[in-house]
Amino acid sequence: MGQRTARVLVVDDERDTCANLKDILTELDFEVDVAHDGPSALALVERNRYDVALLDLKMPGMDGLELYRRMRAIQAGTVAIVVTAYASTDMTNAAQRAGAWQVLSKPVDVARLLPLVHQAADQPLVLIVDDDHDLCAALWDLFRERGMRVGIAHDIAGAERQVRGLEPRVVLIDLKLPGGDGGSIFRHIRNVNSLAKTVLITGYRREMAELIDQITAEGADAVCYKPFDVGELVATVRRLAQ
Repeated sequence: MGQRTARVLVVDDERDTCANLKDILTELDFEVDVAHDGPSALALVERNRYDVALLDLKMPGMDGLELYRRMRAIQAGTVAIVVTAYASTDMTNAAQRAGAWQVLSKPVDVARLLPLVHQAADQPLVLIVDDDHDLCAALWDLFRERGMRVGIAHDIAGAERQVRGLEPRVVLIDLKLPGGDGGSIFRHIRNVNSLAKTVLITGYRREMAELIDQITAEGADAVCYKPFDVGELVATVRRLAQ
Protein backbone atom coordinates (compact mmCIF):
# COMPACT_ATOMS: atom_id res chain seq x y z
CA MET A 1 0.00 0.00 0.00
CA GLY A 2 1.51 3.32 -1.05
CA GLN A 3 1.96 6.30 1.24
CA ARG A 4 -1.12 8.50 1.15
CA THR A 5 -1.03 12.28 1.09
CA ALA A 6 -1.48 13.83 4.53
CA ARG A 7 -4.57 16.00 4.89
CA VAL A 8 -4.76 19.24 6.88
CA LEU A 9 -7.79 21.24 8.04
CA VAL A 10 -7.24 24.98 8.61
CA VAL A 11 -9.93 26.75 10.66
CA ASP A 12 -9.75 30.51 11.15
CA ASP A 13 -12.26 33.33 10.79
CA GLU A 14 -9.54 35.43 9.12
CA ARG A 15 -9.95 34.48 5.47
CA ASP A 16 -6.55 35.81 4.40
CA THR A 17 -4.85 33.64 7.03
CA CYS A 18 -6.65 30.55 5.72
CA ALA A 19 -5.80 31.37 2.11
CA ASN A 20 -2.11 31.95 2.89
CA LEU A 21 -1.75 28.75 4.90
CA LYS A 22 -3.58 26.76 2.26
CA ASP A 23 -1.25 28.05 -0.46
CA ILE A 24 1.87 27.25 1.56
CA LEU A 25 0.78 23.78 2.65
CA THR A 26 -0.52 22.85 -0.81
CA GLU A 27 2.89 23.76 -2.24
CA LEU A 28 4.35 21.21 0.20
CA ASP A 29 2.02 18.49 -1.15
CA PHE A 30 -0.49 18.44 1.69
CA GLU A 31 -4.18 18.20 0.89
CA VAL A 32 -5.76 21.23 2.55
CA ASP A 33 -9.35 22.19 3.38
CA VAL A 34 -10.36 25.43 5.08
CA ALA A 35 -13.28 26.54 7.22
CA HIS A 36 -14.05 29.90 8.82
CA ASP A 37 -16.13 28.77 11.79
CA GLY A 38 -16.76 25.76 14.00
CA PRO A 39 -19.94 24.40 12.41
CA SER A 40 -18.42 24.51 8.92
CA ALA A 41 -15.32 22.73 10.21
CA LEU A 42 -17.40 19.99 11.85
CA ALA A 43 -19.29 19.45 8.60
CA LEU A 44 -15.96 18.83 6.86
CA VAL A 45 -14.81 16.48 9.63
CA GLU A 46 -17.99 14.44 9.18
CA ARG A 47 -17.09 13.88 5.51
CA ASN A 48 -13.29 13.68 5.45
CA ARG A 49 -10.43 12.36 7.53
CA TYR A 50 -7.70 14.80 8.65
CA ASP A 51 -4.25 14.08 9.97
CA VAL A 52 -3.67 17.59 11.32
CA ALA A 53 -5.95 20.51 12.23
CA LEU A 54 -4.72 24.10 12.58
CA LEU A 55 -7.32 25.78 14.80
CA ASP A 56 -7.70 29.45 15.65
CA LEU A 57 -8.52 29.86 19.32
CA LYS A 58 -10.83 32.88 19.16
CA MET A 59 -13.68 32.53 16.67
CA PRO A 60 -17.29 33.72 16.81
CA GLY A 61 -19.71 31.17 18.23
CA MET A 62 -17.32 28.30 18.94
CA ASP A 63 -13.69 28.66 19.99
CA GLY A 64 -10.91 26.37 18.83
CA LEU A 65 -10.83 24.25 21.98
CA GLU A 66 -14.55 23.50 21.93
CA LEU A 67 -14.22 22.74 18.23
CA TYR A 68 -11.43 20.25 18.88
CA ARG A 69 -13.39 18.54 21.65
CA ARG A 70 -16.21 17.98 19.18
CA MET A 71 -13.79 16.92 16.44
CA ARG A 72 -12.27 14.29 18.72
CA ALA A 73 -15.68 12.71 19.23
CA ILE A 74 -15.98 12.29 15.45
CA GLN A 75 -12.37 11.69 14.46
CA ALA A 76 -10.00 11.05 17.34
CA GLY A 77 -6.90 10.58 15.18
CA THR A 78 -6.53 14.23 14.15
CA VAL A 79 -3.63 16.11 15.79
CA ALA A 80 -4.56 19.67 16.79
CA ILE A 81 -2.25 22.70 16.64
CA VAL A 82 -3.93 25.75 18.18
CA VAL A 83 -2.91 29.23 17.01
CA THR A 84 -3.81 32.30 19.02
CA ALA A 85 -3.04 35.95 19.57
CA TYR A 86 -3.89 35.42 23.25
CA ALA A 87 -1.22 32.94 24.34
CA SER A 88 -0.75 32.50 28.08
CA THR A 89 0.18 29.73 30.47
CA ASP A 90 -3.46 29.22 31.49
CA MET A 91 -4.58 29.07 27.87
CA THR A 92 -1.82 26.61 26.96
CA ASN A 93 -2.81 24.39 29.88
CA ALA A 94 -6.47 24.53 28.80
CA ALA A 95 -5.48 23.56 25.24
CA GLN A 96 -3.47 20.61 26.51
CA ARG A 97 -6.38 19.45 28.67
CA ALA A 98 -8.57 19.53 25.56
CA GLY A 99 -6.01 17.29 23.82
CA ALA A 100 -4.27 19.85 21.61
CA TRP A 101 -0.67 18.96 20.80
CA GLN A 102 0.90 22.40 20.33
CA VAL A 103 -0.03 26.05 20.86
CA LEU A 104 1.49 28.74 18.62
CA SER A 105 1.23 32.51 18.88
CA LYS A 106 -0.17 34.75 16.17
CA PRO A 107 0.99 36.06 13.82
CA VAL A 108 1.98 32.53 12.82
CA ASP A 109 5.71 31.92 12.41
CA VAL A 110 5.56 29.77 9.28
CA ALA A 111 9.15 28.60 9.71
CA ARG A 112 8.17 27.16 13.09
CA LEU A 113 4.75 25.90 12.01
CA LEU A 114 5.75 23.83 8.99
CA PRO A 115 8.08 21.40 10.81
CA LEU A 116 5.34 20.85 13.38
CA VAL A 117 2.79 20.01 10.68
CA HIS A 118 5.20 17.52 9.12
CA GLN A 119 5.99 16.01 12.53
CA ALA A 120 2.30 15.68 13.44
CA ALA A 121 1.42 14.06 10.11
CA ASP A 122 4.31 11.60 10.49
CA GLN A 123 3.33 10.40 13.96
CA PRO A 124 2.39 6.71 13.81
CA LEU A 125 -1.32 6.10 14.09
CA VAL A 126 -2.64 3.57 16.61
CA LEU A 127 -6.26 2.46 16.18
CA ILE A 128 -8.01 1.23 19.34
CA VAL A 129 -11.03 -1.01 18.76
CA ASP A 130 -12.88 -1.44 22.06
CA ASP A 131 -16.46 -0.80 23.23
CA ASP A 132 -15.27 0.49 26.62
CA HIS A 133 -15.40 4.28 26.11
CA ASP A 134 -13.55 5.11 29.33
CA LEU A 135 -10.71 2.73 28.49
CA CYS A 136 -10.42 4.20 24.99
CA ALA A 137 -10.21 7.72 26.44
CA ALA A 138 -7.48 6.64 28.87
CA LEU A 139 -5.49 4.93 26.11
CA TRP A 140 -5.92 8.02 23.89
CA ASP A 141 -4.21 10.11 26.56
CA LEU A 142 -1.54 7.47 27.14
CA PHE A 143 -0.45 7.20 23.52
CA ARG A 144 -0.87 10.90 22.67
CA GLU A 145 1.52 11.74 25.51
CA ARG A 146 4.05 9.48 23.77
CA GLY A 147 3.80 11.12 20.37
CA MET A 148 1.36 8.81 18.62
CA ARG A 149 -1.87 9.68 16.86
CA VAL A 150 -4.80 7.66 18.15
CA GLY A 151 -7.97 6.61 16.36
CA ILE A 152 -10.90 5.02 18.19
CA ALA A 153 -13.67 2.65 17.11
CA HIS A 154 -16.23 1.09 19.43
CA ASP A 155 -17.72 -1.56 17.15
CA ILE A 156 -16.94 -3.70 14.14
CA ALA A 157 -18.49 -1.39 11.54
CA GLY A 158 -16.60 1.64 12.87
CA ALA A 159 -13.35 -0.29 12.94
CA GLU A 160 -13.74 -1.42 9.34
CA ARG A 161 -14.32 2.17 8.19
CA GLN A 162 -11.29 3.47 10.04
CA VAL A 163 -8.93 0.72 8.97
CA ARG A 164 -9.53 1.68 5.36
CA GLY A 165 -9.65 5.43 5.85
CA LEU A 166 -6.80 5.95 8.32
CA GLU A 167 -4.30 3.23 7.36
CA PRO A 168 -3.17 2.70 11.00
CA ARG A 169 0.30 1.45 11.83
CA VAL A 170 -0.91 -0.59 14.83
CA VAL A 171 -4.42 -1.79 15.73
CA LEU A 172 -5.42 -2.83 19.25
CA ILE A 173 -8.36 -5.24 18.94
CA ASP A 174 -10.62 -6.11 21.85
CA LEU A 175 -11.76 -9.70 21.44
CA LYS A 176 -15.30 -9.06 22.73
CA LEU A 177 -17.18 -6.52 20.63
CA PRO A 178 -20.86 -5.71 20.05
CA GLY A 179 -22.18 -8.05 17.40
CA GLY A 180 -19.10 -10.23 17.12
CA ASP A 181 -15.53 -10.89 18.17
CA GLY A 182 -12.18 -9.40 17.28
CA GLY A 183 -11.40 -12.16 14.81
CA SER A 184 -13.45 -10.55 12.06
CA ILE A 185 -11.64 -7.22 12.54
CA PHE A 186 -8.27 -8.96 12.43
CA ARG A 187 -9.12 -10.66 9.13
CA HIS A 188 -10.49 -7.43 7.68
CA ILE A 189 -7.23 -5.68 8.54
CA ARG A 190 -5.18 -8.42 6.90
CA ASN A 191 -7.24 -8.06 3.71
CA VAL A 192 -7.30 -4.25 3.58
CA ASN A 193 -3.92 -3.24 5.05
CA SER A 194 -1.54 -6.15 5.38
CA LEU A 195 1.22 -3.86 6.72
CA ALA A 196 -0.73 -2.95 9.85
CA LYS A 197 0.41 -4.67 13.04
CA THR A 198 -2.20 -6.14 15.36
CA VAL A 199 -2.38 -6.47 19.14
CA LEU A 200 -5.15 -8.58 20.67
CA ILE A 201 -6.48 -7.20 23.96
CA THR A 202 -8.82 -8.89 26.41
CA GLY A 203 -9.67 -9.24 30.07
CA TYR A 204 -10.82 -12.85 29.54
CA ARG A 205 -7.56 -14.78 29.32
CA ARG A 206 -9.03 -18.25 29.89
CA GLU A 207 -12.34 -17.75 28.10
CA MET A 208 -10.61 -16.36 25.02
CA ALA A 209 -7.62 -18.73 25.00
CA GLU A 210 -8.81 -20.76 22.00
CA LEU A 211 -9.65 -17.66 19.95
CA ILE A 212 -6.32 -16.07 20.89
CA ASP A 213 -4.44 -19.17 19.76
CA GLN A 214 -6.40 -19.21 16.50
CA ILE A 215 -5.83 -15.54 15.64
CA THR A 216 -2.21 -15.69 16.71
CA ALA A 217 -1.69 -18.65 14.38
CA GLU A 218 -3.20 -16.53 11.60
CA GLY A 219 -0.59 -13.82 12.18
CA ALA A 220 -1.56 -11.50 15.07
CA ASP A 221 1.58 -9.79 16.33
CA ALA A 222 1.01 -9.62 20.10
CA VAL A 223 -1.43 -10.14 22.96
CA CYS A 224 -1.87 -7.82 25.97
CA TYR A 225 -4.20 -8.64 28.84
CA LYS A 226 -6.43 -6.33 30.87
CA PRO A 227 -5.84 -4.79 33.35
CA PHE A 228 -2.84 -3.62 31.36
CA ASP A 229 0.75 -3.48 32.46
CA VAL A 230 1.14 0.02 31.02
CA GLY A 231 4.87 -0.28 30.47
CA GLU A 232 4.46 -3.55 28.60
CA LEU A 233 1.61 -2.20 26.49
CA VAL A 234 3.49 0.96 25.50
CA ALA A 235 6.67 -0.98 24.74
CA THR A 236 4.74 -3.45 22.56
CA VAL A 237 3.00 -0.71 20.57
CA ARG A 238 6.22 1.26 20.13
CA ARG A 239 8.05 -1.81 18.89
CA LEU A 240 5.33 -2.64 16.37
CA ALA A 241 5.01 0.99 15.23
CA GLN A 242 8.67 1.19 14.18
